[in-house]
Amino acid sequence: MAMNCIKSLRNVGVTNSGLGSCRTFAVGGKAKKGKGGGASDAPKQSSLSKEVKSTTVVGANILKEGTDPKILADSEYPEWLWHLLDKKPALSELRRKNIETLPYEDLKRFVKLDNRSRIKENNTTRAKN
Repeated sequence: MAMNCIKSLRNVGVTNSGLGSCRTFAVGGKAKKGKGGGASDAPKQSSLSKEVKSTTVVGANILKEGTDPKILADSEYPEWLWHLLDKKPALSELRRKNIETLPYEDLKRFVKLDNRSRIKENNTTRAKN
C-alpha cells in the first residue's frame, strides 16, 4: 500500500515558474563523514590509571581549583545515605494499612499522596463541567 502511494507521488508533476518537473524521493545516499574520517567512531582510551579510578570519584569535582573527592570506607558515610534508594510504599498500599499504626515518615507520605490524588480528582471533575 505504501509503495503504491510513493510510486504515485513520484509521477506527480510539479510546476515551478512554468517549467515542468517531477519530484522524487532521495534513495539512500552515502553518509557524510567528518574531517577525521572513521577514527572518531573508535572508543577512546582513558588516560587515568586504574589506581586513580579505584580511589577517587572521577568527574565529581565542580570547582576550578578543586580535586576529585576520594572514595571513603562505608563506615565513613552517614547512615541515611544507604536508605535513599529503598522502595517507598504506594498510596494504595498505605490506604490498606491502619493509619494510627503507621510510622511518622509513612504517615507524612500518606497525607502528601492523598492530598495530591484529591486535588487531581477535583481538577478532573471541574474540567468536565
